[in-house]
Amino acid sequence: MRIVSYLHESRVRGGVLLDDTVFDLERLLRAARTTPASSVRDFLTVYGPELKSFSTSVAALIKQNPRTRVGARSDVHLTTPVPDPAKVLCVGLNYKDHVAETGRALPEHPDVFVKFASTLVGPEDEIQGADVSANLDFEGEVAVVIGRTARQVPEEEALGYVAGLAPLNDISARDLQYRGTQWTAGKTVDRSTPWGPALVTLDEIGDPQTLELVTRVNGVELQHSNTRHQIFSIARIISYLSSFLTLEPGDVIATGTPQGIGAKRTPPIWLKPGDTVEVDVERVGVLGNRVAEH
Repeated sequence: MRIVSYLHESRVRGGVLLDDTVFDLERLLRAARTTPASSVRDFLTVYGPELKSFSTSVAALIKQNPRTRVGARSDVHLTTPVPDPAKVLCVGLNYKDHVAETGRALPEHPDVFVKFASTLVGPEDEIQGADVSANLDFEGEVAVVIGRTARQVPEEEALGYVAGLAPLNDISARDLQYRGTQWTAGKTVDRSTPWGPALVTLDEIGDPQTLELVTRVNGVELQHSNTRHQIFSIARIISYLSSFLTLEPGDVIATGTPQGIGAKRTPPIWLKPGDTVEVDVERVGVLGNRVAEH
C-alpha cells in the first residue's frame, strides 16, 4: 500500500495511491465501516498494528467504492506523507563508504541528530536554502515512518513497528554545519528537506536491507549504494532509539546517506538554484525536487 497526504481546499488529507490514482483515506475507512481518520498520522495511530491487513484489502475496497477517487496523481498536489510528525530523527555516518570519505572512525552506536517539521517539504515543493547557504549539499536516504508506539523494542521485533518507507533528501548547509561542533544549523534550514512522494508499506517492499539507493543531480548519478551496506540496520536503529525515547506513530527516521556527497568531491559539488535532485529508492519510489531561486 502506498499512503500519501494531499492538499484539498487548503486542508491536508490522507490518501492512498493506487495505479497513479489518489483515493481519499477517510472515505475509504467510512466505506469499510471502520473508525475514520482524515490524516495519515491519525490513521497510523489507530491502524498501525493492522496495516498489513488493511493493505491487502485496500484494492478491493477501492474497486467497490469508486467515489473515493480524488484524481490522477498528476492532478493532485501531494504534501509530505506525514505532514505533522512529532519527531524527525536522523542517523549520520551509517554507510562504511561515507564514513571513509569523511575520514572518521566507524561509529560504535548510531550517530543521532534531529530535524524539525519546519524543515520538511513534499515531493512537489522546491528546496529552500540557497539564499542562506552557498554550500547546499545533497544526501539521498531511506526514511522510515513508525506505525506503532515503540518503547524498548528488541531488534528482532523492530520491523513490526514500521509503517513504511519513503525516499528522503537530507539537504545540508555545509557552511552552517561546519561553523561549530554541532550539526543543527546545517541540518534545519526552513523548508529544505524533501521526502515522499508516498509512504510504502513493507508488504510491497520486502526486506528493507536489500534496496538500491541512487541520487542524481540534473540527471547525473552521484550516489549509488544499497541498504545492505548500512552499518546499523533499520531494525537496529529502531531498537536503539526506542531504548531511550518513545517512538510514536508518524515519527520519521532518516537512516543515513552513502558516499558521494558534494562536500567530499574534488572540486566540491554544491547545489545551485534551478538544479533538480532525485532520490531513487528501489521498490519505494523516486523523489524529485528543484532548488528554489533566491
